[in-house]
Amino acid sequence: MTDDFIVLEDLEKVFQVRRRKGRLRRERHEVRAVDGISFAVARGEMVGYIGPNGAGKSTTIKMLTGILTPSGGRLRVAGIDPSRERTRLARRIGVVFGQRTTLWWDLPLRDSYALVRRMYRIPEARYRANLERCVELLDLGGLLEVPVRQLSLGQRMRGDITAALLHDPDVLYLDEPTIGLDVVSKSTVRRFLGDLNAAEGTTVLLTTHDLTDIEQLCKRVMVIDHGRLMYDGALTGLHEVGESERTLVVDLERELPPIEGVEGARTVRTEGPRQWLAFPASASAAPIVSQIADGYPLVDLSVREPAIEDVISRMYGGK
Repeated sequence: MTDDFIVLEDLEKVFQVRRRKGRLRRERHEVRAVDGISFAVARGEMVGYIGPNGAGKSTTIKMLTGILTPSGGRLRVAGIDPSRERTRLARRIGVVFGQRTTLWWDLPLRDSYALVRRMYRIPEARYRANLERCVELLDLGGLLEVPVRQLSLGQRMRGDITAALLHDPDVLYLDEPTIGLDVVSKSTVRRFLGDLNAAEGTTVLLTTHDLTDIEQLCKRVMVIDHGRLMYDGALTGLHEVGESERTLVVDLERELPPIEGVEGARTVRTEGPRQWLAFPASASAAPIVSQIADGYPLVDLSVREPAIEDVISRMYGGK
């Protein structure tokens, strides 16, 4: 068995789009959603797959699941060609799309899970054990009899993740799994995914716009832009290449002149007693906070992560 569980070689996906030209004419245009991507993901690895809207992330996921057929290149998941053996592959993968549910809208969660069990022909003992584990870890105990349409976004997301794991998939594709979730729900989902990867060795490919998801879960990150793989490595390396910055938001007891003399940071904005300081995203905030606390009447502070779009725009803006 090979260590490379997912393998892409010069993968392409081209769409033909018709656009209006004048009143009656339409011209055909070629849109290269994925343009020659190559990478490999080892069994048990958790990888962040990020990029701006329209970069080709979801198109890649759909080819990995067999929903879309590649226009060119080679693709294998667990040695299977997804587009040719989609049914066989379905038993090996789990998929969660953050903005679309795989659950039945008018059925309670328990009934949705029973249907999933029949679809995948999951043995009774295995089904019950997996369901009990997910219900406990994702705090779904009081929701099993609630129709999906009555669940909050965070509750539904936890329900979707459970449905994707009932058949013990070897690989889990997550497309924006924490989008729109509150802080508590995000923390629950992240903790669960980390434990799942560590305990079960499930391979995870995560697409998200929330860099905190990547920082807490993934050692490796890949950046896709305009259908091309632009970076593959550690998140700290991405910050260094993109020269991205985090922002320290400082609330003081009273309005003061802009904070100066803090090594490794610079003040970029002030508004009453609140000040914003920028510092390299690859650096620690601790020494900066310590310097401010020693020299200023500090009330509160928070750290804001750079948006992925900002990281990528800085990464390519002048290079």
